Amino acid sequence: MILNYKKQTFIVGFFIAVFFTGCGSYSFTGASIPEGTQTFQVNFFENDAGNTMGSIFEPGLDRDFTLSLQNILQNQTNLQLVSIDGDLIYEGEITEYRVSPMTATSDLTASQNRLSVSVNVRFLNLKKEDDNFERKFSFYFDYPAETQLLNIKSEAHDLIFERITQDIFNASLAKW
Repeated sequence: MILNYKKQTFIVGFFIAVFFTGCGSYSFTGASIPEGTQTFQVNFFENDAGNTMGSIFEPGLDRDFTLSLQNILQNQTNLQLVSIDGDLIYEGEITEYRVSPMTATSDLTASQNRLSVSVNVRFLNLKKEDDNFERKFSFYFDYPAETQLLNIKSEAHDLIFERITQDIFNASLAKW
């Protein structure tokens, strides 16, 4: 039995409506945002890296990381950034900024260095408090030992921040 065009259109439209209704507040970026959540707040991430043995203080790292986290949340959700009273609150501190030798040559000199950054994050979901957590996130960038950190710092920060902020997004909103 062949259905006429109107019936086919109705059936397809019905299934599309059911599908999207079932998706609730899921977004196409993987975010699962609790109902009623409209805003997020990213408090300034203090740079406490200089207080950890073996770690160094990098000026401006706190500002750059805070902006990077704000940007990923703005780009991957439809939530509004606010400075106070957010439904979702991200806060914490940068706890490590360290350069370590990774591999050695036959004459025992470093052939590769690793820049590591660690961030302690507290996530508060005022609409669904079961989602709250405090957790450490970290990532690294490897580079040749003969290269000065100053020469690769911008590229390294971009890559490290992209990975850490995506991990924070996944843990807080995508539940990965």
